[in-house]
Amino acid sequence: MAKTSSNMLPLGTVAPDFNLINTITNSHTSLSDVKGSIATVVMFICNHCPFVIHVNEEIVRIANDYRVQGFGFVAISSNDVENYPQDSPENMLRTAQENKYPFPYLYDKKQEVAKAYDAACTPDFYLFDTKLKLIYRGQLDDSRPGNGIPVNGRDLRQALDAVLSNKRVSELQKPSIGCNIKWK
Repeated sequence: MAKTSSNMLPLGTVAPDFNLINTITNSHTSLSDVKGSIATVVMFICNHCPFVIHVNEEIVRIANDYRVQGFGFVAISSNDVENYPQDSPENMLRTAQENKYPFPYLYDKKQEVAKAYDAACTPDFYLFDTKLKLIYRGQLDDSRPGNGIPVNGRDLRQALDAVLSNKRVSELQKPSIGCNIKWK
């Protein structure tokens, strides 16, 4: 299980736009479709990565906890499905249904969106404010498969709570660690 860290896109970066196929609805979904009234979370995930599988339940909990408060959520998979067929759109739909994803799960076939976000690993998390400027990027929490630390979403939750409290999100942010994005 190779470990790759986030590239840590510079804070203040404006969210790159996208319009990708939503594997759940089989329709196109854009950034404006998922933008929250308070802030927006963009996650790069995939179906087979042990790091994503390890945190899937917490990702769903966080989305359910914060969507009702005005946060938008979207997950994107950018992996090469020719060499990693387990990450195909059909399997993305199955993964979304099995995990009860309360957010769109988009397929970045051309990998252009992952490149625009400078995404490097799965999972990789980005939080944008109401003006779609990056205020958090990095890890969900300190838990990793096999390290014995419970999954609690602490780092991302602290950033979301800061937004809710109209406080500045701490710039001390740790990169996410996971499987590398499977480039073509």
